Parts: sequence; structure tokens; C-alpha cells
Amino acid sequence: MYLDLFLTFLKLGATTFGGGYAMIAQLNDIVVKKKRWMTNDELLEICGIAESTPGPIAINLATFIGYKKGKLLGSILSTLGVIFPAFLFIFIISLFLNKLMENLYVQYAFVGIKCAVAYLITKAGIDMFIKMKKNIWQKIIIISVIFIMVLLDLFALNFSSIFLILIGAVLGIILSMIKERKTL
Repeated sequence: MYLDLFLTFLKLGATTFGGGYAMIAQLNDIVVKKKRWMTNDELLEICGIAESTPGPIAINLATFIGYKKGKLLGSILSTLGVIFPAFLFIFIISLFLNKLMENLYVQYAFVGIKCAVAYLITKAGIDMFIKMKKNIWQKIIIISVIFIMVLLDLFALNFSSIFLILIGAVLGIILSMIKERKTL
């Protein structure tokens, strides 16, 4: 099991470009669908926790999933697995970075990678939204937070993701209070 955790996150770390959010789609395919280490709802919950804790989301996801599957040793091996490819890649690239970035094909490749990453992040979000068990109140919260995020982006206002998480939490509390009043 421990070797499987390490190799799974080593592969994820080596094949995911664009950060932790781009990794979510692959995590869903591997951890939920193929290996059945957790349900889609558990992955959603872990994504929320990983986003709201300090540090890169990819590392937090690996740590939390590793801990869920293999406790302390599982979390350590998963974290090392996801970090090692990036460390090795950055080390190798740093040896000849200036020359590499002058290459026009490398520049075009990065433009293509950015487009693919944007698609993967969007697809992961849509897939998770569709599969999420939700009632009307949860839909209102999700749509409200997305609407606020789009407005902030349109007006070029940059807020921390923690701010958006807090907006979601406040909306959840307000809507649950409204729901409770209706049932009384």
C-alpha cells in the first residue's frame, strides 16, 4: 500500500502541469474511479480542506489523501512522491533555463500547456459540481460564490482564495439560518 501511494503521487507529480488545481481531475480519475480509495464527496471535502490550509494545494492534497489511506507514513510518502518530480524537473531546468526560454518552440509549448491546464481545471470543477450531492441551498451558495469570483475577476480585483472560502462559509451560514426559520 505504501509503495502504491508513493508511486501514484510520483506519477501525478510527474504528469501534472499547472499546479494542484490541474491535478484534481487526475486525482478524481485515479483515487476515486480507478483505485477507489475514497468517494467523490470525500475528495471534494479534502479539496476544500487542502485549499483552506497553508501551502500549495497539490502538496496538501497528497498529504491528506496519503494520511487517509496510510496514516503518517502514507502522508509522508505521498507528499514526497508529489514533490520529487517537480524538484528534479526544476533542478534540471535551472541548469540551462536562459537558453531554453529563448527557444520559440518552448515558448509555444508553454502557451499550449496553459490552455490545456485551463481546460483541465474547468472540467474538474464541472465534473465535481455535477457529481456533488447538493440541495437547493448548496447550489445557491456555489453559484453565488462563482458569480462573485467572476465579478471580482472582471473588475480586476484580486482577493485571496481564503476570502472566497469565507464568502462561501458566510453564505452557507446565512442560508442555513433562512432554511431553519422556514422549517420552524
